[in-house]
Amino acid sequence: MSKYDALLIVSFGGPEKREDVIPFLENVLRGRNVPRERILQVAEHYYHFDGRSPINEQNRALIEALRPVVNMPIYWGNRNWHPMLADTMRQMADDGIKRAVAFVTSAFGSYSGCRQYIEDIERARAAVGEGAPQVSKIRPFSGQPKFNQAMTDRVRAALAELPHGRLVFTAHSVPVSMAESSPYVRELESACAAVAQGVGRNDWKLAYQSRSGPPTQPWLEPDIGDYLREIRSDVVIVPIGFLSDHMEVLYDLDTEARAVCQELGVKMVRAGTAGTHPAMIEMIAEMVEQDHEQCAEGCCAAPRRPVASGFQARPTT
Repeated sequence: MSKYDALLIVSFGGPEKREDVIPFLENVLRGRNVPRERILQVAEHYYHFDGRSPINEQNRALIEALRPVVNMPIYWGNRNWHPMLADTMRQMADDGIKRAVAFVTSAFGSYSGCRQYIEDIERARAAVGEGAPQVSKIRPFSGQPKFNQAMTDRVRAALAELPHGRLVFTAHSVPVSMAESSPYVRELESACAAVAQGVGRNDWKLAYQSRSGPPTQPWLEPDIGDYLREIRSDVVIVPIGFLSDHMEVLYDLDTEARAVCQELGVKMVRAGTAGTHPAMIEMIAEMVEQDHEQCAEGCCAAPRRPVASGFQARPTT
């Protein structure tokens, strides 16, 4: 018999129509002093796709893939857009759920990808109050063999299209202060090495994308656009830091990075994300049956905020 009454999928959330975009970004930035012009600039990324981020649709696909293999009810709540996590937690309480296991759509340990989601869950439980279910969050899972298997298959398919392409992995850049308080870079490098080895390559590079903070704040580098201009060669880009083909994959890689490659006259193939790969579904089904200890209190601490605030890192949009 399972230790849990339900599985809770927790994600970042994203707008589903043009009218959602500004309210969504205001949710993302609540409590931060971000210039209005910066919000409107980021909104254009979403308007490029008629205001619809694919992340919600991809989470629905993940849930449908999990239903046949997870023998418990599945709920879904987001940090920044509907279905909001507190609303989902309230529904769980109304349904009599006492103990749930949470799968967060972020594979690597960092404040925004792990600790902040723990805080989100506890805030949602507090909003519900007495009767809110206990929730055990699955810890970052990038070291799981089945995650690496899924990504290895995605990279192998991409290399079949461009066998001589240089292998470049990408992940969301985060403030250096966030990276220093978490295992983010170490876990990324380990996963990249495992996947590269799986496809028989020992020449690879980890670059970063989607930087969103003020210029005065140090973030992880090199930026993928800068690195493409440096190497000026055909590339296979692997968004290993993202679980699904959401906005930061579609815009920052498929649109902006591809434009850089076209400018340079080089070929680019973008590998798929883990998504609903069968190995991922198997991995999640196995993990929801296990005990999960909470991360240590000081792990993945919040980054130090600069005086001139901007967009902070977000694992998925």
